[in-house]
Amino acid sequence: MSDDIQMTCIEISEPGGPEVLKPARRPRPEAGPGELLIQVAAAGVNGPDLMQRKGLYPPPKGASDLLGLEVAGTVEAVGEEVEGWQPGDAVCGLTNGGGYAEFCAVDAGHCLPIPRDLSAVEAASLPETYFTIWSNIFMTAGLGAGEVYLVHGGAGGLGTTSVQLGKAFGATVVATDSPAERCAIAAELGADRVIDYAEEDFVEIVRGEFGGAQVILDIVGGPYIERNIKAARHDCRIVQLAFALGSKVEINLMPVMLKRLLYTGSTLRSRPDGYKAQVAAELREKVWPLFTEGTLKPVVNTTLPLAEAAAAHALMESAGHTGKIVLSV
Repeated sequence: MSDDIQMTCIEISEPGGPEVLKPARRPRPEAGPGELLIQVAAAGVNGPDLMQRKGLYPPPKGASDLLGLEVAGTVEAVGEEVEGWQPGDAVCGLTNGGGYAEFCAVDAGHCLPIPRDLSAVEAASLPETYFTIWSNIFMTAGLGAGEVYLVHGGAGGLGTTSVQLGKAFGATVVATDSPAERCAIAAELGADRVIDYAEEDFVEIVRGEFGGAQVILDIVGGPYIERNIKAARHDCRIVQLAFALGSKVEINLMPVMLKRLLYTGSTLRSRPDGYKAQVAAELREKVWPLFTEGTLKPVVNTTLPLAEAAAAHALMESAGHTGKIVLSV
């Protein structure tokens, strides 16, 4: 830490609701070996931030205790052993924490250039969801062109990313959401079929109209877990990334065997640094050019000042937001 240069940040005064997030002053971090020090212009708000604020998702050993898993801004300083970056570069990156601050030290291997024509606010909405979806849906589940991809929560942060990436790489995308305004967002982003879960049964539709799903992204959990198994085609890959309706359920495993299903899930922050660097490299080669071409676009719903981080958390917990919520620093 640099003792003579202070920065503004947001601290957790104690585990609890959004009101425990308080502005504070701390020494500015330094760029260690293999790191970039980023002057943060914007930081994304994500589900794990809410969990950490409640005391349920502690940061990894050695990581900052501050919230914030994705940032965008300019390179302030370059640490030893770093190549390809220099001060002043426009950058966005995936962090292990520390994003809710004016400066953040980030592993250089987890950083990407801000795509041309995107603002820092837009770029700050990208790393967490794109690293998550690319690593889970494409690298692990192996979603391929022509496959049926069922996305739950199509208008949310992970959902809007999933719909766009699925279509960009040739999948048939079926999205669920509700009410109609949220369904319209998924449709505008290219979903081939949008199911209003309050009005229709996604299991019947996916099986009847598409013959079942081959890859499923679920953030709901609870009763959806068994319903996903029913909606799955043989050899389907089901990816669990959140549990809005609960993580503990009782299911019949027989269909898992008979359909040869693969059921997986992961948390990104606990992955090794080398793995996240591999994801970043694939994104830079295969995905980032699609922003320049206009095939992909950020979906930022709300931007709030850093000092209003508590309001951003309250908005996210209301479950009515669409796209990403970003803090402007």
